[in-house]
Order: sequence, then C-alpha cells, then structure tokens
Amino acid sequence: MKTPVYTRAQALPGILQERILVLDGAMGTMIQRFKLTEAQYRGERFRDFGKTPGQHKDVKGNNELLSLTRPDVISSIHESYLAAGADLIETNTFGATSVAQADYDMADLAPEMNLASARLARAACDKFSTPEKPRFVLGALGPTPKTASISPDVNDPGARNVSFEQLRTAYYEQVQALLQGGADALLVETIFDTLNAKAALFAIDEYFEASGERLPLIISGTVTDASGRILSGQTVTAFWYSVRHAQPLAVGLNCALGAALMRPYIQELHRAAPDTFISCYPNAGLPNPMSDTGFDETPADTSRLLREFALEGLVNIVGGCCGTTPEHIAAIGASMRGVPTRGLQGSCFYREAA
Repeated sequence: MKTPVYTRAQALPGILQERILVLDGAMGTMIQRFKLTEAQYRGERFRDFGKTPGQHKDVKGNNELLSLTRPDVISSIHESYLAAGADLIETNTFGATSVAQADYDMADLAPEMNLASARLARAACDKFSTPEKPRFVLGALGPTPKTASISPDVNDPGARNVSFEQLRTAYYEQVQALLQGGADALLVETIFDTLNAKAALFAIDEYFEASGERLPLIISGTVTDASGRILSGQTVTAFWYSVRHAQPLAVGLNCALGAALMRPYIQELHRAAPDTFISCYPNAGLPNPMSDTGFDETPADTSRLLREFALEGLVNIVGGCCGTTPEHIAAIGASMRGVPTRGLQGSCFYREAA
C-alpha cells in the first residue's frame, strides 16, 4: 500500500471548526436560465451525433455535456456562485457516470466530462481564492438512473437493472478523472439508494489506495418525504451508520425537501453523528411553476431558515440545491456572519481517520 498523499484541502477540518462554510447552489436551475437549444447543447463537435435515420436521440438536458460544448456557460455559473461568496464549488458532474450517460449513448464520454468539469471548477476557484478566503472544488458524484437495491419491475421484486460491480466501475472511472482535473474533495450526494452510494464509497476508497492520494469526503443523503427515510428505506440514523465506515469529513442531507421540512432530519443527524461535521443544502422550498426558479422560497426565506439551523448549533456547511441561485447563496452567506459553527463532541472523527 502506498503512503497517502494529503492535499491542501486537509485544511478543511480546521476551517470548519472556525466558521460555517458556504456551498454553492443549483447548477441545473442556473443552466435553465440560459434557455439553451438542442443545437447549443450539441455544439459543433456533436452536431450530427445520434442522427442516424430512425435512431435520433436528443441531448438537450444532458447538462454534463455542456462542460465540453459550452464551457463558458459552466464557468460563468461557477463564478457567479463564487462572487456570491461560496467557499465550496461542486463540479458539473452530477450525472457524469458511464451508467447515467448511457441514456444519451454517451457513456464513453464520461471520463472526459469529469476531467473537463473539474478543470473548469478548479480554474474558477483559483481565480477567486485568497489567503484569507480559499475556495475549494468538490468533485460531485450523483446517483444514477439505475438502482442496486430497488426493483424497476413492480411484478418482480428481485429484478435489478444494474449490478454493484457496474456501479463500482463507473464511479471509479469518475473519481479518477475528478482528481486528475484538480478536485480538492469528493461529494457523494443526493443519495436515495444506499447500495448505490456504497458502490461509490467502495470505488473512492479503492482509488485512494491505488493512487496514494486521499481527499476529504462529504456524504449527503436525501430524505424523500415525510416518512423520514431515504427511498431505499433507511432512517437518517440507519443511513449514517451504514456509511460511517467511509470516515467522511462531513455527512448531511440535500434535495427533495425545503429547509423547513428538512429540520427534524438534520436534528436527527446532528444527534447521530456528534463527532462529524454536518452539511445541509435544501431545495428552495416546494416546487412552484409560477416562480422564476420553479420553487417557492426567496433568498430571504431560505437564508432565514438556515440561520435558524445554525443558531441551533446544527450545521457546519450550508448551501442550496434545486431552485437556489447566486442570490440565495449570497443571502445564506450573509445570514451566517457572526454565527458560530457547530461544535463537535470529542475529537473530530475525520481527523482520527486521517
């Protein structure tokens, strides 16, 4: 086994013990503002892609492709969040696994998408970083359209459309490209199937062992409704105990719910993981098709709710998911000024792991 190489992001635990860090907001919401056409998604490189007679396939909506065809759009979004005060920027790689890209017949492009996306985020963070306020790139690993623990066929509970090994291979490929592109840390996010997440965590650890480079890790689950469980059935506490072995820097929740509905589950996670930093980046409330962002919370609403979380001592990292914008992130950042970060009980779990 190689001796681990620790990166500049190893400073993150110390910073998190000093202040609350601000994560960026929604990528998809911002991309929608550009109103890109099918031709703009394709660019010149993919102008004729998938246009074989009888086999035409649209790529509009494949946001990860934009890192190759419209890097200017992705860079401008990153920079708008950094200008708003974000400390942590996610790469545009939520669906950049070969498993997810297979829906567009672009599985072979996944490594290139991840590499390009990480480089764009890296350049943006380097542009805005100062000694007093360093900015960090989080390599984002999202869920896939296929789940390892849930049957796609209601008539056959044992049916599966993906294997653990297929997921592991896809995530390993993604991690490798994200690190090559300059990610400071990794974020396994929007977890609704714990077995999928465990495939990602296995691949991450496998790559760390092979490369000798070990980056901080953040794990974020998704409570899908008022049941208080993720889609594959676990409570928040059970979810934490099933991924705790990965020794993450932080664990948290994102997506599906707005901050008001997410509060009891963040409180539960706070109690379950007293020695680990907590992240929280909810949606901007509930879906609202009449709103400019498609969600009903204004920046003032979301920031007020997250400030309440912080005053209650529940969080170390805050940001936004679906429906949030640079305006939301600026308001969230302003609301955290002067509010102490959540303290840990005992020594930091992540530091003991490192």
